[in-house]
Amino acid sequence: MKLEVLNKIDNSNTQKEIISKIGELINFKNLEPGDKLPSERMLSDKFEVSRSSIREAIQKLEFYGILKSIPQSGTFVANIGVIAMNGMIEDILRLDEPDFKSLVETRILLELKTVRLAATRRTEKDLNYIEEALIAYKNKVLNEEDAVQEDLLFHLAISKASGNSTMNNFMLIIIPEIITNFQKHHVCDAGLSKRGIAEHQAIFDAIKEQNPQLAKQKMKDHFKELYQYCYQSS
Repeated sequence: MKLEVLNKIDNSNTQKEIISKIGELINFKNLEPGDKLPSERMLSDKFEVSRSSIREAIQKLEFYGILKSIPQSGTFVANIGVIAMNGMIEDILRLDEPDFKSLVETRILLELKTVRLAATRRTEKDLNYIEEALIAYKNKVLNEEDAVQEDLLFHLAISKASGNSTMNNFMLIIIPEIITNFQKHHVCDAGLSKRGIAEHQAIFDAIKEQNPQLAKQKMKDHFKELYQYCYQSS
């Protein structure tokens, strides 16, 4: 697990511009289902944007089933007609930015599932990743430093331990958005951060014990304030 994932600041306008250009490229070259797209490096040079921006746009198009990436092979046009593809790309470009409550609600639903799977499937290597993130979070909080990234890194480590790549990809999509909105909405304060140390420890212990029901309950306890934020605030 790398902190660089947490440092992505999603530039919506840039991403939409890249998605639009990828659609134009597919049409211009008459690419059909199964045809390969140029490499990330080539697209980065062609569109004059960073490779990370290209990667994020491709991930979004994969999420909607327009592209398909195959490890060690490249990115390919999915099995979808040109008219349908163009319509889907237009819909993606018209999508409003998800509101913060929707992102948090999605995160809660995902994590209650991933933590159960992590408790069942985790390996010793997974445990080490989760524990490292827990220690990093604890150190930041006790030093009265901003620990938002370490907090979310802990949850990403659990998501990875679930062994479900699709759920993990969903988390990677929404986590950068949540990071950019945390400070704005002031969901967490210092008191909650310190309480989070014990809550994270309880979640880790349940995963270590391979107790999925307990892990889910401890995660629900941890999300108590987020539940209130999503469902009780006006």
